[in-house]
Amino acid sequence: MPLFEFVCSECQSPFEELVRSASATSEVKCPMCGSAKISKKLSTFASKGSGAGTLSFGGSAANCTTSA
Repeated sequence: MPLFEFVCSECQSPFEELVRSASATSEVKCPMCGSAKISKKLSTFASKGSGAGTLSFGGSAANCTTSA
């Protein structure tokens, strides 16, 4: 199930909700005030690492050694 981020239009509370599908977001209500007037926020994904877009493979394949 995807995890979506929402913000309530009534009380302005941000919250996350596990939703069965993108079409089921119409069933989501604010956990703080119970309002159905919510907006889905644009979410970004989390990534591991120190810098975005930088990958380090530790050298070329020619420098690889294998141990038996």
